Amino acid sequence: MAGANAAEAAAAAAKIAGVAKVIAADSPSLAENLAENVAAQVLAIAQNYSHILFPATANGKNVAPRVAAKLDVAQISDITKVDSPDTFERAIYAGNAIATVQSSDAIKVVTVRTTGFDAAAATGGSAPVENAEGVADSGKSSFVGREVTKSERPELTAAKIIVSGGRALGSAEKFTEVMAPLADKLNAGLGASRAAVDAGYAPNDWQVGQTGKIVAPQLYIACGISGAIQHLAGMKDSKVIVAINKDPEAPIFSVADYGLEADLFTAVPELVKAL
Repeated sequence: MAGANAAEAAAAAAKIAGVAKVIAADSPSLAENLAENVAAQVLAIAQNYSHILFPATANGKNVAPRVAAKLDVAQISDITKVDSPDTFERAIYAGNAIATVQSSDAIKVVTVRTTGFDAAAATGGSAPVENAEGVADSGKSSFVGREVTKSERPELTAAKIIVSGGRALGSAEKFTEVMAPLADKLNAGLGASRAAVDAGYAPNDWQVGQTGKIVAPQLYIACGISGAIQHLAGMKDSKVIVAINKDPEAPIFSVADYGLEADLFTAVPELVKAL
């Protein structure tokens, strides 16, 4: 647990089921999770461990390659399954194939696709917390500022229900008019296909897909999304997929648990009324 004034976070981590020990590094240099400093902190204890795992998030992807390079080992990226201590599975070709990767490196540096695994229980553990000396600031980068997008809706990667719209919506106004009421009714996160984002109908941080966010909610409702390979790569692990599209040949129907061949401009408002 690397951070500044992170004692509470370390204590919370110690309660997570399955955690054997928490190493808490508390230092002002770690306050903003700058990649150079966090990587140095990990490298300070790396030789004591056989596996170093990071989430495949923006932060994790920023730190892991630095650690792997310094250790002179190959990074294993975005794993979705652990077959054995040295063998992992990861999606390739936009999720159309699964590669099984075996590593002979003494220390395995791995990034994990968090949606590929069930969350551990936040309580039930009682791990000891060991304090580690925080590293000095590397001086290679500095924190300037953070612009955070604020939304009343759940964040996409954490949402249990996601409602997504595609290019078929035709405009930003229609996107909001048609999709927002459904998302509000279900207390869902709002997502979009890359085509909808590129057309300016939805902001970048709503994009679901290979070049957007990888999500796996309990329920994913795709409206007016054809289901290009790149989009499917971002949501096909959802527990239940519902597709609304007037094109019977749309690829989205091949992964959908429930498909409704209908005009979304009629079907979505009717669905909202029914809810």
